[in-house]
Formats: sequence, C-alpha cells, structure tokens
Amino acid sequence: MRVVHVMAGARVGGAEAFFERLIPALARAGLSQRAVIRHHGARARRIEAVGVPVTQLGFGRRFDFVTRGSLVREIAAFRPDLALAWMNRAANLFPVGAALHLARVGGYYDIKYYRGCDHLIANAPGVAEHLRRQGWPAGRLRHIPNFVADNRLPPLPRADAETPAGVPLLLALGRLHQVKGFDLLIRALALLPGTWLWLAGEGPERARLKRLAAELGVAERIRFLAWRDDIAALMAAADMVVVPSRREPLGNVVLEAWAQSRPVIAAAAEGPLGLISEHETGLLVPQEDHQALAMAIRTLGGAPALAAQLAVGGRSAYETAYTESAVVERYLRLFQSLTSVRAMGRGRSPGETSFARNL
Repeated sequence: MRVVHVMAGARVGGAEAFFERLIPALARAGLSQRAVIRHHGARARRIEAVGVPVTQLGFGRRFDFVTRGSLVREIAAFRPDLALAWMNRAANLFPVGAALHLARVGGYYDIKYYRGCDHLIANAPGVAEHLRRQGWPAGRLRHIPNFVADNRLPPLPRADAETPAGVPLLLALGRLHQVKGFDLLIRALALLPGTWLWLAGEGPERARLKRLAAELGVAERIRFLAWRDDIAALMAAADMVVVPSRREPLGNVVLEAWAQSRPVIAAAAEGPLGLISEHETGLLVPQEDHQALAMAIRTLGGAPALAAQLAVGGRSAYETAYTESAVVERYLRLFQSLTSVRAMGRGRSPGETSFARNL
C-alpha cells in the first residue's frame, strides 16, 4: 500500500506536530509513504530521516500558479493508493481521482473545504459530530485520536529557566492564541502568591500576554519558553499541567500530560470534557472562570495524594487508547479496509473527478 501525505500547515502547531509523529510511526509499521509539504526545511529533514521522501512546495494563496501543477505531477509519479490531506488548503488543492482522497480534520471546520474528499478522519468525537451536523455522511467518516510521544527525559533544571527550586510550578503549552485561554491562567496566577508558571509556545498573543502579566504584577513569576521540543523534560520539572482553553477539539496537552504521568487541570472545553474523568484522570473547571481555575490549582497543590492518583489514572487512560501502537493500528486498519473496498470496485464516491482533468 502506498500513501501520500499533503500538508499545507504552519511552521508550528498541533496538527503539524502530529503530522511529524504519525509519518515516522507509519514508516516503522512498514507503510510506503511520500510527503508533500509547504516549504519547511527542518520538517522535511525530520521526515526524510525515517526514509520518507519529501517534496516542498509553496502552497501559496491567490497568485500561486505553481503548487497545484507540481502537486499533480508528484502524485502521478508516486501513484498512491491513498492520499491524506492535512489542513484545509491541502484538501482544496489535492487532485482527486488518482487515489482515494482522505483528509484529517482536527477542528470545527466547514465541510465546504472537503467536498472533494472520499472519507474524513476526525481526531475527536466532537469534531466528528460537527462534521455530521453539517451533513457529512456517517459512513464516510471515522474517528481516530492522536497519539503522543512516550519518551521520558530528566527534568529540565529549574535554574535553566531562572525559576527557584521548591516553588509550586505550573506548566502550560500551546499556541499563544486567544482560544487557548492563557490570559485566564495568568489571571489565576495573580490569585496564587508564590506559584510560578512556565508557558511554552508561540503565537500572536505573546505581547498581549506579557503586558497582562506586567499589569497584574506576576511577570516575575512567568517564564515564556517559546516553542519547545523537550516537552517531556518540561513536564518532569512541573508539579501539574494546566489547560485553560476556551476551545479545544481534542486536547493534545492532556494526552501529553497523561503520557508523562503528570496531573492535569483543564477548562471544560469539549475535548478535555470528553477525555477527562473528574477526580480520576484530571480536574475540570468551568470555562472563562479564572477564580475556579485558581481554586483547583490551590486544591491540587495542597493534596499530593490526589495529584498522585490523577497521574496514575491519566497514565492508565493513555495506555488504553492513545499510544502510538494503538493509534497506528487504527490508521492501518482504515487504510486497508478502504483500499480493499476500492479494489472490489465499490470504493469510488460520486464526487470523484478525473485525475487527468487536473493535469
């Protein structure tokens, strides 16, 4: 079986990070793959390091007259059985007809971007339901969650981030965007004297969050760590992981905390609400309520037995459904079932067009 991945994503982000985890995992499982990505030298090198060829294209917008033709030629040369689009732009540009066209959907997007797809893969039940409500056929939709890395690293020395030893330390990760709710966490921190925060990520809200921290008098207790690849080391150093999102379709950070046996507190956005069992695998607080968030942090910080219980419960939940082997098996089963159906002449959807028309 041959699969081509088409990724038109940003330089950093949750979907992009999972793209870089899934392709090597599928390669380790023996799948023949090729990747076509937006220009990103470091990403290309990481994918090529596992033996998967990579082509880099512009994936520009209005006046990009090169990407579509180049993409068509790359796919025609590889002759894949399946093509998996990542992000809306990739789904829009992909020339259907040469292979079964799948798209991975990791957010609450409009199905207009996926009209040319044969099947969609939603990474969370809420995303799948969102697609169904818009009219996407249930028979052409699968839910397969993400997996996260299970590597363990020694704790990052707190001195490396100019953080005192022994102080309560929170960790939050993600794109610095309004939907992630990091402003709420900073407001909660103002109610927690002596508690420190490591905030790992980049995004358009960085300057605003720094201003807010200064206004609230907590800037000295926050470390903005930028985008990091050593998540396991950060988690090993922290006392708990906090996910204050206003909107979170899945909650990769919850899964990462579980994999690292860290206790989690999360706002009850749809993803964490579907993942976390209260007082078993984490604590949930109402969205948009920084006071409730501060209270939960204070409660967990003063209850080491509860923190240990949540860490064990989260790790057990991770091992049940969110390991690399479990998720890769689900992808491979889906790929095999779709190609088998197509081989019997029943796999083409009415929406498929002639591949030749895209040349």
